[in-house]
Amino acid sequence: MGRRGFIALAGGASWTASVRAQGLPVIGYLGSESPERYASRLAAFREGLADAGYAEGRTVAIDYRWADGQYNRLPALAKELGSLPLTVIVAPGGAEVALAAKSATAKIPIVFEMGGDPVALGVVESLSRPGGNLTGVSSLSVEVSRKRLEFMREVRPTAGRFAVALNPRSPTSDTQLKNLQAAALSLGVELIVLKASAEAEFDAMFTATRDEGAGGLVFSSDPYFAYRSQQLAALAVRHKVAAITQSRDFPLAGGLMSYGGDFSQSHRQAGRQAGRILKGEKASELPVQRVTKVELFINLKAAADLGITVPLSLLTSADQVIE
Repeated sequence: MGRRGFIALAGGASWTASVRAQGLPVIGYLGSESPERYASRLAAFREGLADAGYAEGRTVAIDYRWADGQYNRLPALAKELGSLPLTVIVAPGGAEVALAAKSATAKIPIVFEMGGDPVALGVVESLSRPGGNLTGVSSLSVEVSRKRLEFMREVRPTAGRFAVALNPRSPTSDTQLKNLQAAALSLGVELIVLKASAEAEFDAMFTATRDEGAGGLVFSSDPYFAYRSQQLAALAVRHKVAAITQSRDFPLAGGLMSYGGDFSQSHRQAGRQAGRILKGEKASELPVQRVTKVELFINLKAAADLGITVPLSLLTSADQVIE
């Protein structure tokens, strides 16, 4: 379905009332980006709904709201969804989306999907008994940021410094930086902290990594970076910078490596969670699901272009090696 199709589905209260008149429950879907950037995640979400016995347009309707990468729009979009007679709101794509949805309504059940710790972020009271009106899915993407630095050191063992990319607007950036600093201390390397929260700032990060003589660029876990994997991969190739991100889309687009949670599993699980609420279960009593699979992707062509010989130990532990 193209963008116009999504917009047609997002017709507001009148559209919601129309589908309710047909007897369909309605999901409000809050996306931080565009439907094009969410395409693979949406496919996984719909698979999860299907696992629960629901099909969009036949047994359930979905009312979409898209922030198009402007995260400051999320609270207003969430409030708009919160004013509609929805059965459940789905807030996938990180802590920013979940927190916006939580602030918008205390009545409509909410299913989130994020890489951070929902308890530490104040989204739920506990994983087993969330309380309130939120439940969802949490992966290990945020927790494994330090592991990316360790992998980068393995492919560049003689480097004494590495750059790390942070989004200062992310609710998890401070925690991730502390973890990365602890990892750097244990590895005996220096960190160069680079910050970016807009596409216009990406090029400068790669330039700084190269000019500072860093062995590579390690991206923290952040949806804004993950959804722009192709752009980041193109910059890595152009600037000849070894880089690692959380999303498999990065090495698939020509970047060196990725290490992070399996987004297809987490979004599919979010669809299943939404399906359980559609069937009448309460969010407050529905445990938060943990997706513990973490995947490592390595692009050997990128490694060769950078003059890197990837250690055999790393290759044998990779989930996918791209020739």
